[in-house]
Amino acid sequence: MAMVFADRVNETTTTTGTGTLSLGGAADGFQGFVVGIGTTNECSYCITDDTDWEIGEGTVTDASPDTLSRDTILASSNSDAAVSWSSGTKNVFVVYPAG
Repeated sequence: MAMVFADRVNETTTTTGTGTLSLGGAADGFQGFVVGIGTTNECSYCITDDTDWEIGEGTVTDASPDTLSRDTILASSNSDAAVSWSSGTKNVFVVYPAG
């Protein structure tokens, strides 16, 4: 698996809890993780519901639906631990983390 960075990768998810994210498709004007990063590759991501947030590294899988695992949490609004997401739509996108 290679660490891959790509511009304009942004999808939504309605995943709850602390597990792997099921991706809901590319946001308008963006590309999805499978197209931008590629299946089995790793990327740095940010996920937010506009209140809580998480920065991490995960692995993209081309599936039905496509998924992004949350392998390593680098920082978060939950004292740098995995955020346990509640219901609702979140945005998940590729970032180049500061730390």
